[in-house]
Amino acid sequence: MSILKVAVVGYGNIGRFAVEAVQAATDMELVGVVRRASSVSNASAELAGVKVVSNIDDLGKVDVAILCGPTRSIPELAKSVVEKGICTVDSYDIHGELWNLHEMLDAECKKHNVASIISAGWDPGTDSVVRTLLMAMAPKGITYTNFGPGMSMGHSVVARSKAGVKNALSMTIPTGTGVHRRMVYVELEAGAKLEDVTAAIKADSYFSHDETHVMSVDSVDALQDMGHGVLIERKGVSGKTQNQLFEFRMHINNPALTAQILTACARAVVKQRPGCYALPEVAPMDLLAGDKETLIKSLV
Repeated sequence: MSILKVAVVGYGNIGRFAVEAVQAATDMELVGVVRRASSVSNASAELAGVKVVSNIDDLGKVDVAILCGPTRSIPELAKSVVEKGICTVDSYDIHGELWNLHEMLDAECKKHNVASIISAGWDPGTDSVVRTLLMAMAPKGITYTNFGPGMSMGHSVVARSKAGVKNALSMTIPTGTGVHRRMVYVELEAGAKLEDVTAAIKADSYFSHDETHVMSVDSVDALQDMGHGVLIERKGVSGKTQNQLFEFRMHINNPALTAQILTACARAVVKQRPGCYALPEVAPMDLLAGDKETLIKSLV
């Protein structure tokens, strides 16, 4: 069994769990973690024995880079890594802009003879695969994806980036039929005004399509819980048969599951032809370690 050399780029919530997931994989070697230059000399205790650098070039041979930076940094970051001839996986989560990233990276990957799997979290990601399967089971119908209640990492990062915000937590509250409420709790910097922060958050495309409430709190840490979940429901038609009902539900630790999916996709990406892929384009068995015969005998 060949060992895949994997680098983790970014060491926030997802990056920490990605390190653990790669270390736990028997077919992977964690060659190092890429962090901001200012963080390299202050390596966390849990990274003892792990090579920490500010430039991926300093890690030597890397087969796959797991990109764990903020979503809006992914297009530029993925392009720069692909240009080095390294496969990438990421959890880019802006649904409406996903195809633009797919087209751009597809051209870059083919130019540099590598592959990328984008939006490889749980939504978009594995939930996208579930929705694909449900549509195959009932081609005519309606699917509702209901998130939460739980912490949205992407929305929290965006809220935290606004001027006057020291820390932020964005909770996603499902109201049913795919409609959600955003409850955003912010710790304000000294002198910051809640009305200004609220306006900036609500104007951002992450929040502008949902009912959003912004509240000032003394401590975000006192409220934070990284649990999340989803309920996907489809009611549709199989052939000419009406009233086919399907339901998929899970309750999870958000960054831990995202990191595990990214790690599985790191295994899958090297099996693809050069180009860019969303998760529904990837054979599910490519995500698993082991030989095809054993997997088919145990799963089919």
